[in-house]
Amino acid sequence: MHHLTRTLFALTMAGTLSTSGCTPPAQPPAPQPAAYDTVAAPRGTAQALIGWSTYQGEGGTRRYWVYVPARYDRARPAPLVVMLHGCTQDPEDFARGTQFSAHAERAGVIVAYPEQTAAYNPQKCWSWYDPAHQARGAGEPSIVAGITREVMSRFAVDSTRVYIAGVSAGGAMAVNTAAAYPELYAAAGAHSAIPYRAATDVASAVSAMRSGPANPDALPAPFAAGVTPVPLIVFHGTSDVVVNAENGRRLADQWRRTVGAKDFTRHQVDAGGLRATRDVSGPFVELWMVEGLGHAWSGGSPAGTYTSAAGPDASREMLRFFLQHPVR
Repeated sequence: MHHLTRTLFALTMAGTLSTSGCTPPAQPPAPQPAAYDTVAAPRGTAQALIGWSTYQGEGGTRRYWVYVPARYDRARPAPLVVMLHGCTQDPEDFARGTQFSAHAERAGVIVAYPEQTAAYNPQKCWSWYDPAHQARGAGEPSIVAGITREVMSRFAVDSTRVYIAGVSAGGAMAVNTAAAYPELYAAAGAHSAIPYRAATDVASAVSAMRSGPANPDALPAPFAAGVTPVPLIVFHGTSDVVVNAENGRRLADQWRRTVGAKDFTRHQVDAGGLRATRDVSGPFVELWMVEGLGHAWSGGSPAGTYTSAAGPDASREMLRFFLQHPVR
């Protein structure tokens, strides 16, 4: 089944559940592996701490996978990046495909990968399009924020350098979560994602994915007046047939309007056999449009799903952007 068909099916099923008055089945008890088992780190490194844990909070329960680099030292708090996978993926698949943990190892960064399961969505999509999951204090943003805080409490994390990113549905949920908890995250990243609150139900979600936001000039501001905006880096492929590339452009525009950025500088980048346009709007917004890239993580590894070895290395560029943006 084509990825777009699977994704639309997942949205339709989620809409059927919500409109019929039913609720998703409770998640079955997950196997409880030893939390944070120590295993071999990526080739060329020492030992890293990798393992599963389970978060339980008022908003709900989710497992998450943690990568702690071999150079981690409790006496020197490390940056933290929270990474949200896309539909049909899981944390380990997402980590393999993006190779984000390998980049994090070199930079001394902790990474947390929350898990969305089929118990909550038939295709394991984050519920970015549902108003119940678009605001502070409830739903999936509260779960993701809770996982972030739990990792911060268990490890020595630099609270001024906590970041969030994701791909596709995970990218949209990263945007929702950053907008809901701007005091928690120093910057955010979205790959192949949708603007903040570009959809409020299944029908508008499907429309936005196919064609872009219905009324882009009316997209709401992600942050209230007086709130310091969270800087954002956006990646999108111009040949994406699952999430129309117009979404990436409009997401960057939405952020620019919020921060009042009127101008940007444009750079042409040739990397991985593809050309990309990199638009930089001051310190707050960076947009990468990768020519010829489909619905896939740019510069990724074939060891994971929905990745492309071609194009700029999105993981490297996102981490570079993040570490340039501590909380001001």
